[in-house]
Amino acid sequence: MPSLLRARAFTLQDPPPESWCFSKLMVIIVLLLLILLVTGIYFFLRNQFAAKKQRLEQLLSIRAADLIAEKDKTDALLANVLPKNTAEEIKSTGKAAKVKYNFVTVLFSDIQGFTRIAEEMNPEVLIDELDKFFFHFDSVVDKYKIEKIKTIGDAYMCAGGIPEKDRANPVKVILAAMEMQNYMGKLKAESVSGGSKYWDIRIGIHTGTVIAGVVGQKKLSYDIWGDTVNTASRMESSGEPGKINISGTTYEFVKDFFDCKHRGRMPVKYKGEVDMYFVEGIVPELRNESGLPNDMFLFRMQLIRLEDVEEAVIRLFTDDAPPNLYFHNLTMAKSIVAQVELICRSEQVPEKTFFVLKLASLFLITGYITDYENPEAASLSFMDEILPRYSLDAELVNESRLLIRNSYNEIYNTMADRILHDARYEYLGRNDYIRLSDRLLKERTEHGLEIGKEGWEETQKQLLERHEFLTETARLLRSVSIQEQTDALKAHNK
Repeated sequence: MPSLLRARAFTLQDPPPESWCFSKLMVIIVLLLLILLVTGIYFFLRNQFAAKKQRLEQLLSIRAADLIAEKDKTDALLANVLPKNTAEEIKSTGKAAKVKYNFVTVLFSDIQGFTRIAEEMNPEVLIDELDKFFFHFDSVVDKYKIEKIKTIGDAYMCAGGIPEKDRANPVKVILAAMEMQNYMGKLKAESVSGGSKYWDIRIGIHTGTVIAGVVGQKKLSYDIWGDTVNTASRMESSGEPGKINISGTTYEFVKDFFDCKHRGRMPVKYKGEVDMYFVEGIVPELRNESGLPNDMFLFRMQLIRLEDVEEAVIRLFTDDAPPNLYFHNLTMAKSIVAQVELICRSEQVPEKTFFVLKLASLFLITGYITDYENPEAASLSFMDEILPRYSLDAELVNESRLLIRNSYNEIYNTMADRILHDARYEYLGRNDYIRLSDRLLKERTEHGLEIGKEGWEETQKQLLERHEFLTETARLLRSVSIQEQTDALKAHNK
C-alpha cells in the first residue's frame, strides 16, 4: 500500500501531458500556412498591380498614338496652309517673320465672265465646278514645286521662287500656266461639242520682288505683297481669254524657252505703259512632237539650277569652313570653277560635259571643310546632302562624282578629267604661286601635317617637276614656267 501511494505521489509531481495544438509540429504547420498565405496574398496583389499597370500602359499607348495621329493631322493641315519652313517656324517660336524675296514669279488667273456665270448657274454646281478646276491647278502647282498662295472667288494665285530660292522659277511658272491653259481648253472643247456653257480663263504673270509672310493670329494665312503682285494682277486683267499674258520683265527670263508674241506697250492702271507678251508655246528646238518640253529643255533648266547649287556651295564655305583653311577656301573654290568655265569654252566641250564638270568643280574641295585627311569622301557626302533639293539628273550627278574620285586618285582618262585636273592645279603656273604655297604649308601644319620648310620645299619641287597641264588651253594660260617657279621657290626658302 505505501508503495502504491508513493507511485501516485510521483505521478502527481510529473508535468501534465503536452496538448496536440501546442506541439512543435503544429507550430511549424501553422507557420508554413501563414507563410503560404502571405506569399499568396503578395503574388495576388503583384499580379493585380501588373495587370493594372499593363492596362494603364495600353491606355497610354493608345492615347499617345491618338495624340501622334492628331499631331500628324495638324501638321498636314498646317503644311497645306503654310510653306514647310514657315510652319516649322511657327511651331517652334509661335510666329513667323516677314521675308523679302528678290526673284519671284507671280501668277494670277481668273474665270472670264464669272459674274455672269454665277448669276445663271446653280450655286452648288458653281462651287463644284470651281473646286474641280482649283483641285487640278493645285496638282499642277505641286508638280512644279510652286507655292499656292490663295484663291479669292474665281481667282487663283500662286508664286514660284518662294520659300526656296529657284532661279528657274519663271520657266516653271509658265509651264504650270500652260498646263492650266490646256486643261481649261480641253474642258471648253468638250462643253462646246456638247452644246453646254463653258469656262474660260485669263492668266497673267510677272517677275520681281515680294514680301512674304503670315497674317492673322487665329486664322493664319500665308500671303505675299508688293508691286510685283499688283503688276501680275494687272497682267491678268489686261490679258485675253485662253491666253497667258506676261510682262516684259518675265519675258527676258524665259525668251530662250518659249515663243512669245509681243503685244507692244500696253496701258496699265497706276503703272503707265508696260511691255506685254502672249506665250504661244515652247520654242521648236526645245519641244517634242506633242509640244511638251523635250530632254534639251529639261537640261537647260538644270543649267539654271546649277547657279542655285553654286550659291549653296558658297554659303557652305562662308558659314561652315574653319578659319584655318588658308588654301582650300572659298577663293580657291571660285578659282577652280572659273578655270573650268574658261577651259570648257576654249575647248568647246558639249553642254552636258560642261554641266558635269562645273558641278564637280563646285564640290571638289568642299571636303576639306569637315575632313581634312579624307576630303574625297567628305566632298561626295556634301553632294549627297545638298543636291537632292535641286532635282538634278541622277546620271549627270554620278558622272560628276566620278570626276571627283578620279581627280583625287590622279586618273585622267577623259577630256573632262583633264580639264578638272588643269583647273585644280592652275595655281602652279600663276605669279602668286609662292604666296599660295606658303598658305598651303601653313594650312597643313595647323591640321597636323607638318613636314618642315625643307621637306615642304622638296615636295613642292617634285610636284612642279612632274606636273604638266593636260589641255592646250591651260598650257597657253600658264604665266610662269616650271623652271621659273622652281627657282623662285628656292630663293624664297633661303
